[in-house]
Amino acid sequence: MHMAPILTINSGSSSLKLGLFIERDGEEHIFFDVLADGIGKRNGKLEMRNAARNIVRSEALASTTQEQAFHEVARWLGELEAAEPAAIGHRVVHGGPHLTMHQRISPEVLDELRRSVHFAPLHIPSALRLIKEAQKIYPKVPHFACVDTAFHRTLPEAAARFALPGELFLEGVRRYGFHGLSYESILRRLSQNLPRRVVIAHLGNGASLVAVENGLSVDTTMGLTPTGGIPMGTRSGDLDPGVLLHLVRTKQLDADALEGLLNHDSGLVGLSGGTADMRELQASAHRGSAQAGLAIEIFCRSIRKTIAAFAAVLHGLDLLVFTGGIGEHSAKVRSSVCDGLDFLGIQLEPNRNEINAATISTENSSCHVAVIPSEEDREIARHCRELMHS
Repeated sequence: MHMAPILTINSGSSSLKLGLFIERDGEEHIFFDVLADGIGKRNGKLEMRNAARNIVRSEALASTTQEQAFHEVARWLGELEAAEPAAIGHRVVHGGPHLTMHQRISPEVLDELRRSVHFAPLHIPSALRLIKEAQKIYPKVPHFACVDTAFHRTLPEAAARFALPGELFLEGVRRYGFHGLSYESILRRLSQNLPRRVVIAHLGNGASLVAVENGLSVDTTMGLTPTGGIPMGTRSGDLDPGVLLHLVRTKQLDADALEGLLNHDSGLVGLSGGTADMRELQASAHRGSAQAGLAIEIFCRSIRKTIAAFAAVLHGLDLLVFTGGIGEHSAKVRSSVCDGLDFLGIQLEPNRNEINAATISTENSSCHVAVIPSEEDREIARHCRELMHS
């Protein structure tokens, strides 16, 4: 290798993705990536792929924590004939009210993250633990925090504020928005072909949409936390606040119980009675499961409503992008979402949609509809390389 690589760390609820990127011709290229999936579960596994996407190593994963999984991955990477990383980039889901830019991790940045734990108690503590472990293993290289909320710092106040007393807004109770690295990667891919009015739907186990005007986030679905917005795999999305009051009063649920209900037992898994996997839901619906069919319908209906609402915010729509695991691979979800949006000029070409083509709209569609893979890890590597040289 001609240049020291960038190591990216991207954690999920029970998974950990690491990528080793090298720069060539001004672009970041994957050298190796590792997925630690099913952390803490009996069927966990570690899988490494090379640049050709071939599996070069696979083992059962006995790790019970992300830090243990990362330590094992670091051992794998150390056995490669590769230079030590020039930098390490950490995806940080929530930066709190003050960390609104991608930046080098310093003691002050870590202190700010600790002060912001209450904004994202499910995400920030795990990020802090991974940063600590990575700094222990790679103490001589710079570490960078790539913050998902940074992309949405351009939200106008009318979109960022909730209809609550002003002092709460000043204390940081506001709409932050998430999936920012995914959205940045989509806009970078579009680059010179980016139209003025765009809606991007990042649909996966976590799901959100963003309204983009002239390349800037002007509205988005997720709010103070990644629990808000449209229903997701296990998260409820937006609710009437009275529902929470009702549960507190009638079920005597405390904050921890509410958090578990809203983040782990709701969304598609709650509606279907057991699964959040869209492939399984579609198969069950095909076999006649009314519950699975209803879960899919509620999911798609919510996305459709949001696209129409964001088109109103943007005064029209030039491009609709689907990304994320479901957005990139489920033709049925895309078709259901777009069914009824013809008044926005959206017309899907069924054959293109079925094969997950890059363009799935017809030639006559006045609103272009595209399927673009999310590249969060590559985006982290880009930011790290840029910050190293700034």
